[in-house]
Amino acid sequence: MIDRLEKEVDMLERHLQVLKMVIANEPIGIVKMSNETGYPHHKVRYSLRVLEEENLIEPSSQGAITTDRTHEFVDELDDKLDETIEKLGTMRIDDAAEVEN
Repeated sequence: MIDRLEKEVDMLERHLQVLKMVIANEPIGIVKMSNETGYPHHKVRYSLRVLEEENLIEPSSQGAITTDRTHEFVDELDDKLDETIEKLGTMRIDDAAEVEN
């Protein structure tokens, strides 16, 4: 279960890093993103596809660009991440063991 969680977090981190690159450098292509991040082309391509499905980016002839939804998502993201981190912090198993003793 922990391995699966780590893989999901790694993938989310990659998606967000790709999104940040599009925001900062739009339009930007797969090759440039791959070279700058060190991610293989196929992983960048997959992240771009996920971001496009979420309507956070769209393709153009020069590379990926942001959409009207991108900045709204970014504004909400920090709050959602804080909430998630707080939830995870309350889920510590060692705290439950201390209560039982």
